Amino acid sequence: MSAAPWPAPAKINLFLHVTGRRPDGYHDIQTLFQLIDLADELRIAVRRDGVIARVGGPAEVAPETDLVVMAARLLREVAGDRSLGADLALSKRIPIGGGLGGGSSDAATALVALNEVWGLGLGTERLAALARVLGADVPVFVHGTAAIGRGIGEILEPVELAPASFAIIFPGVSVATADAFQAPELTRNSPVITISGFLLPDWPLRALPGRNDLEAVVAERQPVVRAALEWLGRRGQARLTGSGASVFAAFRDRAAAQSALAGLPVGWTGFVAAALGRSPLAARVAAERRAGLQSGAT
Repeated sequence: MSAAPWPAPAKINLFLHVTGRRPDGYHDIQTLFQLIDLADELRIAVRRDGVIARVGGPAEVAPETDLVVMAARLLREVAGDRSLGADLALSKRIPIGGGLGGGSSDAATALVALNEVWGLGLGTERLAALARVLGADVPVFVHGTAAIGRGIGEILEPVELAPASFAIIFPGVSVATADAFQAPELTRNSPVITISGFLLPDWPLRALPGRNDLEAVVAERQPVVRAALEWLGRRGQARLTGSGASVFAAFRDRAAAQSALAGLPVGWTGFVAAALGRSPLAARVAAERRAGLQSGAT
């Protein structure tokens, strides 16, 4: 396995508006992706026998449906070299089905990392195009910055956001994104909004703009999510991220976020996470390239 792991950071959706429904059944959205420092880790051992094997990963996800494996196979197909292979071991910290983008981030990290260790030399835009094949929010993790997402979430406009810390609760249930979006009661005509408030240094002390249109749907169908929203809402402005089931509230600093999680009910998992201006995956790529230059010079 690689000496150092490749990070796959989580995200939260600071707001998520469903702005329309497409003829193909997908939805147009406007969202604001914020990367956070809660992260999975992917370790890679390069093979040259064409075998792509998951040697470690979540038991509840079959290897054939694991986005890490799918990303590796897609990248090998694009490279056109059937000898490329890898052993892939994923350590999970991001809850599965929690609306924090864990699977999408894992897939993005697999694309970016294998591009490096296989020596393919594909640029970010090419990798992001491949990422879109794997899922609508995989490209944001390839680009690795906070961004406004439009279309189905794949049209990205990078933004710089003020620092913040987040108290995050995963109440122990998984929510299927497709089920949330297909709910007949879902609002599908929300307006596009501006995000100027996020660009001010004091935004964590302000109310979050907009809303998450999926929140009412998920809270109605998952009473534990409603309970988590109400519990955290007594400590800050609580909001669902993605299609859930995780909920979050923003705070000025880590201590305040940690304090908000005091007395967390049994069965729920709490995280404190900081906003990231840049994905740690970019730093890992830079380290890999430095190591390659140093080994080439010796």
